[in-house]
Amino acid sequence: MVDARRVQLRKPNPYNTKSNKRRVIKTPGGQLRYLHIHKKPTVPKCGDCGLALSGVPALRPRGYATISKRQKSVTRAYGGSRCAHCVRERIVRAFLVEEAKIVKKVIKSQTAAK
Repeated sequence: MVDARRVQLRKPNPYNTKSNKRRVIKTPGGQLRYLHIHKKPTVPKCGDCGLALSGVPALRPRGYATISKRQKSVTRAYGGSRCAHCVRERIVRAFLVEEAKIVKKVIKSQTAAK
């Protein structure tokens, strides 16, 4: 690898922080320069199960501000925050709760009729 001591730092921040990573590259002119390494984005996760959401790109926070609304979510209920499996579970659970309420009401009316 190329010796990093021969490269001059051309930015004000000289410290080796998480946001200031760099590596040495050789330019087409033969000079050695630092290349700023950006942080890797993480994929958005489902709020219920923690799986990665399919259909939503992995970007840094500023990247989400620049893309359109349809790219940030999926056209479904809970589109950009829950995965399809968790949404299906929520719908089935709500349906079963409503069914249980109806059955309870029917049983109550039957016992009142007797």
